[in-house]
Amino acid sequence: MSRVVVLGAGVSGHTAAAFARKWLGRSDTVTVVSPKDYYNWIPSNIWVGVGLMRPEQVTFPLKPVYQRHGIEFVHGAARAIHPEGSSDDPTPHVIVTPTGGASGATVKVPYDYLINATGPRLRFDRTPGLGPEGHSHSVCTEDHAAGAARALAESVERMKRGERQQFVVGVGHGTCTCEGAAFEYIVNLEFELRSRGVRDKADILWLTNEYELGDFGMGGMHFEVGGYVTPSSVFNASLFAERGIEWVTRAHVRQVDPGLIHYETLDGAVREQRADFAMLLPPFSGVGLKAFDRNGGDITASLFQPNEFMKVDADYRPKPYEDWRAGDWPRTYQSPVYRNLFAVGIAFAPPHAISRPFTSPSGAAIAPAPPRTGMPSAMIGKAVARSVVDMIRGAEAPTRTASMAEMGAACVASAGANPLTGTAASMTVFPIVPDFDRYAPYGRDLKRTFGEIGLAGHWIKIILHHLFLYKARLRPGWSLIPE
Repeated sequence: MSRVVVLGAGVSGHTAAAFARKWLGRSDTVTVVSPKDYYNWIPSNIWVGVGLMRPEQVTFPLKPVYQRHGIEFVHGAARAIHPEGSSDDPTPHVIVTPTGGASGATVKVPYDYLINATGPRLRFDRTPGLGPEGHSHSVCTEDHAAGAARALAESVERMKRGERQQFVVGVGHGTCTCEGAAFEYIVNLEFELRSRGVRDKADILWLTNEYELGDFGMGGMHFEVGGYVTPSSVFNASLFAERGIEWVTRAHVRQVDPGLIHYETLDGAVREQRADFAMLLPPFSGVGLKAFDRNGGDITASLFQPNEFMKVDADYRPKPYEDWRAGDWPRTYQSPVYRNLFAVGIAFAPPHAISRPFTSPSGAAIAPAPPRTGMPSAMIGKAVARSVVDMIRGAEAPTRTASMAEMGAACVASAGANPLTGTAASMTVFPIVPDFDRYAPYGRDLKRTFGEIGLAGHWIKIILHHLFLYKARLRPGWSLIPE
């Protein structure tokens, strides 16, 4: 009998656990450890954030799903990994603080194979005043999104009374990722203001750490349309210009006060921006897992990068940007220290950014971090689950690869939800991490990288919402739905 433990029940962890359970024999166990006892389909938090959906439409309880499929569930937060066991018990295990348990209580969860899918810690603390506990809003969780929707409704009422409102949407720190989520939110917000008849009372600003619009933490993209190659900066700028959205790029938010955002730009300028409503996403770090050897010695630094994401089979040697290569990126997501330890989704440490890094005269890093969410997370989770199952059955090494430098991804970003007048930006990119050696000069295959916007994309987005919630609930035929 083998014990597979998955830390986290987001897209990557839930996918890994579901496939591991499907492929393993009944004598083997699969256990999920998660501080949340429900699943959140995060891409649809955007619609919660503009008041078009309720939190319960993008979430569901996990325990009944896991019970039906023979997956054990531990409701709690993982705190420490003991990959060598301890002096009195050689079994590898994870220390977990149960949710709702007595103060200071912990439980030991043993494993033969461990998949770290803990996702990110939302670092609102890195910018004073940032976040729902401060003076801005977020759509990172369904609760955050519901709060943003309430604030938006208040702004709409003010505009109906004749007040002008300044909306600022983007990222709240120079090292943020997930520009795509903020992009999706701003175009939905603009659409909703038009739908509610108050667009003429709104000024909307996009505030981003991207060097150019359309970077999205991927160094931008190029599309071949009508025989011409167009950068995503033009695609993005056209979309914003059509909607009357202004923008500020190359920005690092230093502080958020009530109604006022303080930021600096790459050229060293320090500015202020009025904001009646601000939705600014935070930077991410790992969740802060610790690791200890058999004798209780702290080995956290050998398993994790300083940003608290787990090291895997990537090339983490410091290099100039010009020396970064697609081959630096991990393929199996196995720990280089322990063969039975893996990290998937946002939990693995990327070897470097994809976009060129920049630093302001004050020393602030201003460059998007690489995205590792959605489709890539699910594909990585599935590949690692297959490797773990094969290793349990006798394989000496991981049998599946899922390098972001060798896979493509599709993204359908809502740009306004309405069955007749809504739109969505549909984009594909291949590969996610550009490979300039293989696909010179743009780093990607132009035949498999494209973007367009239209009503059809909105209908696809709606279908995907229902399809992936169906898949996540592990309904009949779930495994046939592609990641």
